[in-house]
Amino acid sequence: MDLTRDSAAPTAAARTAGVGRPDRPPSAPERLPWPSLLTLGFMTFVVVTGEMLPTAVLPLMAADLGVSPARVGLLVSGWAFVVVVASFPLVRLTRGLDRRRLLAGAIAVFGAASLVTALAGSYAVAAGSRLVAAAVCGLLWATVNAHLAALVPERLLGRAVAVVLGGGTLGTVLAVPAANAAGALWGWRTTFGALAALSLLAVAGAVSTLAPRTARGEAAARPGQAGRRSLRPVVVLVALGGTLLVGHFAAYTFVTELLAGSGASLAVSAALLLFGVLSGLGVLVVGRVGDRFPRAALVASAGLVAAALLGLIALGAHPLADVAVVAVWGLATGALPPLIQTAVMRAAGPEHRAAAATLIPVVFNLGIAVGAAAGSAVVAAFGVAALPVPAGVVALLAAAGLTAAGIGARRVSVRRPRGAAQSLPGAPATSSSSA
Repeated sequence: MDLTRDSAAPTAAARTAGVGRPDRPPSAPERLPWPSLLTLGFMTFVVVTGEMLPTAVLPLMAADLGVSPARVGLLVSGWAFVVVVASFPLVRLTRGLDRRRLLAGAIAVFGAASLVTALAGSYAVAAGSRLVAAAVCGLLWATVNAHLAALVPERLLGRAVAVVLGGGTLGTVLAVPAANAAGALWGWRTTFGALAALSLLAVAGAVSTLAPRTARGEAAARPGQAGRRSLRPVVVLVALGGTLLVGHFAAYTFVTELLAGSGASLAVSAALLLFGVLSGLGVLVVGRVGDRFPRAALVASAGLVAAALLGLIALGAHPLADVAVVAVWGLATGALPPLIQTAVMRAAGPEHRAAAATLIPVVFNLGIAVGAAAGSAVVAAFGVAALPVPAGVVALLAAAGLTAAGIGARRVSVRRPRGAAQSLPGAPATSSSSA
């Protein structure tokens, strides 16, 4: 059963809404809207940096605020819970607003909350400001997802998603280690102050580069399309993606303990660096092949995540095996988010884009929270060495679900044959062969 319907050319209604672009001569290249995509990518960089920042300066925050490290850790786990609870109400409340102003306003609130955290004189103030930032984070992700999908035709969606989510990868790979070093030199408050400054730059980028766009305006531009696609494939895709994250984060939450306790030849810091670099490479690979082979890339990425998690059992057996397991794990988990998000937005189409854009951060954050909690339960009951099997089995089941469902079974045609007639407005779109 195919759960996506990728077309070779955007429909007339999509062109009217700005989702696609007018038909061009076969020789005219299709270009990505780079200024807008880079602005959205910078926003994801800021948001992911803010989400992970307490982990980089956790001991410093705990000592300064006079609380235990476990209470500061709640600033991370509580973040995911607030995103899950607050995203849908906030998206519904703001659905009629111009997305450019909404993104600028939301990232401004995010920056203001970060500044309050930097100036907090007590744990209660710091926690309250983090909850505000978390609520805005869910709204930001949902709005970025919807705006991104409206900027490019479906056949370029994978490349565009890779660019935007690449910012989030940089936030994990570069910003968190940099914040750890900066916190040691100048104190943890400096890092949150810098986050507020980065948020201000993101506001300027949103105002200067993003085009005005509203969900209601797009809906009005495509009359008669509502209800043509089912929401069920979107829910299936998001649920399978969230399940993969459960398996991944069950193990990744305890990655330092897994590496240190297994006798792996890789030092923990070297393994984490390798993981981060390969995650970034995975995003780049998606940008190159994700639009040409969506089904093959997604199923392969999910399968490799499962294989790497199960391969953690062999850590310490051989130096080359240790490097291979960590490398495959990093590469696959870097590729997975843009691939699954692209498949979700294609399955949703213009009709269900707003719902899909909101489901992604909600279910994915739920998967992260459940995975971390499940991993903690396994470690408490059986020890950290028991983690790879249940984590790998959960990921394997999700990968099997993606394979059985035929997610993204059709790849999107980027070229037309020479001499082919241009599609007439409103004509049925065609699809290329299966990947």
